[in-house]
Amino acid sequence: MQAPYSSIELFVGAGGLAQGLARGGFHPRLVAEWNKDACQTLRENQARGFATVQHWPVAQEDVRNLSFESFEGIDLVSGGPPCQPFSIGGKHAGLSDTRDMFPQAVRAVRETQPRAFIFENVKGLTRPAFFNYFEYIRFQLQYPEIVQHADEAWTAHLGRLEQHHSSGDRSGLTYRVCTEVLQAADFGVPQKRERIFFVGFREDVGAEWSFPQATHSREQLLDAQYRTGEYWQRHELEPPPSLPAKKVSKASLQKGPGLFSPETRAWRTVRDALQGLPDPCQDVHTKWENHLYVPGARSYPGHTGSVLDAPSKTLKAGDHGVPGGENMLLRPDGTVRYFTVRESARLQTFDDAYVFTGAWGEAMRQLGNAVPVALAEVVALSVAQSLRTLDAGRATLST
Repeated sequence: MQAPYSSIELFVGAGGLAQGLARGGFHPRLVAEWNKDACQTLRENQARGFATVQHWPVAQEDVRNLSFESFEGIDLVSGGPPCQPFSIGGKHAGLSDTRDMFPQAVRAVRETQPRAFIFENVKGLTRPAFFNYFEYIRFQLQYPEIVQHADEAWTAHLGRLEQHHSSGDRSGLTYRVCTEVLQAADFGVPQKRERIFFVGFREDVGAEWSFPQATHSREQLLDAQYRTGEYWQRHELEPPPSLPAKKVSKASLQKGPGLFSPETRAWRTVRDALQGLPDPCQDVHTKWENHLYVPGARSYPGHTGSVLDAPSKTLKAGDHGVPGGENMLLRPDGTVRYFTVRESARLQTFDDAYVFTGAWGEAMRQLGNAVPVALAEVVALSVAQSLRTLDAGRATLST
């Protein structure tokens, strides 16, 4: 087995991104998170012997109080800076929001000079209203040594960064930065969840890298449901009596599987994700961790829950508690109920053995803020493979 690359993980939350990175070949030398409930989740799983997180050095600390210089030369810096400033579900304060931690992510890169970094955030960061700030983040990550002056407005700092970029000067600490919005459902996550990723490699590393290609598709799911019927057979169900006209036409289905990107697999659905879990409304004495029924769910315009036979809607953390519509299951009979914590964890591709501490609302907030483990793993594997290829090439040249 190949030795893991070293990393530090910032803004770890419940550990979705960090667990995906660990599966992808990275071992953290520091895991930083200020929220006490999220840290308690990490420590509870360490105490239970959950292998992925068991030996993580967890620091319950505001990253603004941490120095990263002792980690200089580390392989990877990663994290998900708090996204509420840019979230559609938040207050949209953006760069004026004190929760914007991207400056600290840039500082960590500057102080550690890692070979690579992976940062992620909500798709809302790419909204037109935040375009200039999005470019500002990207340029700071590309040239982390060009630091904002104490009395300098961020727009003036952006201007200096743009001038440096256009000059063609690549001296000093410089990174090649790639950005892309990834749809989690396209990578096997049973949830429609879009995140923006910033991936960078230090200029002298010489990496030629691009984002992984999608492995799953909506078209293949429709094919399995409404042409071959394989989806319903697998779940031992009768197929629906008619095709959903808004989704796909008979004419397109009759053209055969060549229309449906045969190199991809079907999107995973809520039904796929929840397979094997008992109904929490009926099994009140369930032995499953975090799988208790919570009453009070109601449907109203714009908040209608997730259907069983498609990926779920995006799970959200909520600014003032759990937003019901996004975190509800819409039953076939039209009634709704909240997803349990365990069901939500499956939709975020956490292992069943991984538990979430705190009250239901707090556990759901941790899940709503998390990166799907499987999505993080795909990106991590790609970055790690690029580093291994480069290392192997250098080893060959030195012999």
